[in-house]
Amino acid sequence: MSDSHSAGDRAELSEVWKQHSRVLEDGPLVKITCAVDGSEFSHWGVEALSALGCHPPDTVYLLHVVDTPAIKASGGKNPANWKRALAAMDKAGAESLRYLAQAAATALSQAVTSPRTKVRTVLAHGPVAQTIVKHADRHRADLLIVGSRGLSDVRGFLLGSVSRKVMSLASHPILVVKRPLRELRDVLLAVDGSKHSRAAAEFLRDRLLPESAHLTVLSVAELIVTELAARVLSKTQLDQLTQPMQEKASQIVTEFREMFVKEGCAVSTAVLTGHPSQTILQHLETNRSDLLVVGSRGLTGTERSQLGSVSETLLKYAPCSVLVVRGWHA
Repeated sequence: MSDSHSAGDRAELSEVWKQHSRVLEDGPLVKITCAVDGSEFSHWGVEALSALGCHPPDTVYLLHVVDTPAIKASGGKNPANWKRALAAMDKAGAESLRYLAQAAATALSQAVTSPRTKVRTVLAHGPVAQTIVKHADRHRADLLIVGSRGLSDVRGFLLGSVSRKVMSLASHPILVVKRPLRELRDVLLAVDGSKHSRAAAEFLRDRLLPESAHLTVLSVAELIVTELAARVLSKTQLDQLTQPMQEKASQIVTEFREMFVKEGCAVSTAVLTGHPSQTILQHLETNRSDLLVVGSRGLTGTERSQLGSVSETLLKYAPCSVLVVRGWHA
């Protein structure tokens, strides 16, 4: 493996940067869809709007989806049963939206100042995850926010939690809030030098990262030997095998660091060796971060039914909130 990008790679990455720069020419977020269901976890998603105080969006859509297929299924063959249940859910959803709209205004510091951000409420019907994604598509959301139970929701995640389903379907950057996130002080950006990592870095820099935050740029030099080989090879032999990957990872974090330093950001770097998702999770366990940011190419085919991608593994197990950046809207 080469310790530097080829000329072709550099040309491709340069073009990607140009494309994203054209899309992000105005910098700040424009539209956010925040999915809510009245739970404590979705309230965390609304409160997370305060972490965007330095880049306030033009419009925030608070979206509450009533799961009509589930209500109809539980109502049996009697339409009157599920119609009454639907009316009750609509009423509860509307009340929740009114309360959360006030919470969103407070989170965006609009309670005592002239509002810049419009907070709109939407009550929709349909399968929850699919309806959330359709709404975000319709309004060309720059960011989709959902709350999640996080590690306490392992069973729900394996069965297909809303956050996991939304992530598998959405083409938008998605912020999964796994605990209260009122400000961004320490952010971890995990990169691998791909165009997806670079898109995530630019999204973070231009649309999310406050000047007061400290950013750590982390790259993992992935081991190319098996666990058995790692046990039987000498340290010298292992070092010789891993050195090219470590050098490449060092170059990658240096390039990303320079990108943020030019904007006056406080940045540190880390290069670790191991399996990407496991190593990132271990770093998060020992270095407390408010937010993990990763790029993703999206899930297709069998990936949507398997928890095999790095981004999905990080979303499932990370102890902090996770921003997965994929897709753009002109």
